[in-house]
Amino acid sequence: ERPAPRTTTDATTMCTEGCMCCVCVRTQSIGVMERCGKFSRLAGPGFQCIGWPFELLVGKVSLRVQQLDVNCETKTKDNVFVNVVISVQYEAIAKAAYDAYYRLANPELQIQAYVFDVIRSTLPRMDLDAAFASKDDLATAVKTHLDETMSEFGYHICKALVTDISPDQRVKMSMNEINASRRLREASKEKAEADKVVQVKAAEADAESKYLSGVGVARQRQAIVGGLRDSIVEFSGEIRGTTPKDVMDLLLVTQYFDMLKEIGASNSNTLFLPHAPQSVADLQKSLKSNVMEGLK
Repeated sequence: ERPAPRTTTDATTMCTEGCMCCVCVRTQSIGVMERCGKFSRLAGPGFQCIGWPFELLVGKVSLRVQQLDVNCETKTKDNVFVNVVISVQYEAIAKAAYDAYYRLANPELQIQAYVFDVIRSTLPRMDLDAAFASKDDLATAVKTHLDETMSEFGYHICKALVTDISPDQRVKMSMNEINASRRLREASKEKAEADKVVQVKAAEADAESKYLSGVGVARQRQAIVGGLRDSIVEFSGEIRGTTPKDVMDLLLVTQYFDMLKEIGASNSNTLFLPHAPQSVADLQKSLKSNVMEGLK
């Protein structure tokens, strides 16, 4: 038998209700449904039935954590321009998926604008060294301001990280030179202290050496005096009519000739001259007489 032809009522029903279609929404996503261009409902992950063509899946909101790297250039309090990189990690709030999809056309541009605002209002109040030391404070300020603002649009800021603060290359070189100069100055101080210790120890050693040398000379002279005393006593006892002065003169003459012998035996070019005050007059008289004899 031939199928019965469709009636006008069936055609009208199809045009009114449409046909049932199936769509799938992935995990960690929320589907946005519209009926005839108007928002109708949010679809969770999994299998979904829609009445096509009147109801459509117009978009999806991802619930995954996303990251946006913002590169911002500004100057510090001491007028040094720096390039700051902020990594913002954010996610859509499931209960506010409607706001996340409809209220912002481009959430990344919105986040970037707020990051620029916070960085350029915070860093100019810090010196360059303070900016490096206060990276955590800067990241906290960015996160707090962004979280308060973006929560109205259905987004939650998970974390804000200051990943890089980079001044101009010439500023880096000058900072390295300052650090190198400071370390060289410290090294010079340490070297001076070491030299001081060496000199002090050398002076102490020299003083100790001179003390011991003096002790040795004193003992030597005591031994010489004792030997001379014994020689005088022995000589006076054996030879009658000699006085201690005669014995002393003899000993001195003996030592004098011993000294001349040692000077002559040495390889040095030493000229021995009388050095007493009266010897100068005798030397002058002798030279004058020799000269006069030569002129005759």
